[in-house]
Amino acid sequence: MVGQTIVQADINRPDLRWPFPPDMAARLTGKRVLSLRRRSKYILADLDSGKTLLIHLGMSGRILISGVQIGTYTHEHQAPQKHDHVVFHMDQGARITFNDPRRFGAMDLLDTATAENHPLLAQIGPEPFGNSFNEDYFAEALKSRKSPIKAALLDQHLVAGLGNIYVCESLFRARLSPRRLAQNVPAAKARALVPIIRDVLSEAIEAGGSSLKDYRQADGELGYFQHSFEVYGREGEPCRAPGCTAEIARIVQSGRSTFYCPHCQR
Repeated sequence: MVGQTIVQADINRPDLRWPFPPDMAARLTGKRVLSLRRRSKYILADLDSGKTLLIHLGMSGRILISGVQIGTYTHEHQAPQKHDHVVFHMDQGARITFNDPRRFGAMDLLDTATAENHPLLAQIGPEPFGNSFNEDYFAEALKSRKSPIKAALLDQHLVAGLGNIYVCESLFRARLSPRRLAQNVPAAKARALVPIIRDVLSEAIEAGGSSLKDYRQADGELGYFQHSFEVYGREGEPCRAPGCTAEIARIVQSGRSTFYCPHCQR
């Protein structure tokens, strides 16, 4: 999309999770994409109109690309699907389709100059791959957190973009119980968790993400990181840590399933 113009924007319904901004199709048509970036779980497309298109996939949303080569394959345009809610036709023939069966996703148009002040973005913490998310920052930030470490890691104010799967996997590798209060995590353990989080995310990206129900890559293929899960979704199965004979347990924290090894994670 970068450097290309949106020659036509098809908006096939009035809303997703929230109503689309007024005249969204007209405000996007004819606009060139200057850059694509990401903040936490939000995709941001900066346009030559001075606006930024914000996209959030929600629980079941996905973006599919056709009419252009991705990797070694060219994916032909498919017939429109029931849940193709927004479609961008690019000037070099690509079609960018936002498909969302549950409509928990969202789109908005922001002023690029002040986009970081938007209510959805203003209070987000540092990116896990950014320099601001470092060992000193993380160890200090946990000192005042009275919530369990699992809940703290899911808090987007502390660190941006971590999801339930990757928090469970990171805590297992760090041998930290998800029940432990964040403020009681020793500084050395907190510092060690930072590179572990980055490793888990890097491996997941390399594997194309985790496809459990709805998630697909942009070329429509499944992700494969779910085949590497150590704890997530493995309730009752044996722990894979060398020498451990315990079974993976599941508890509910803040309405989310947490998977962990009661023996390895303390």
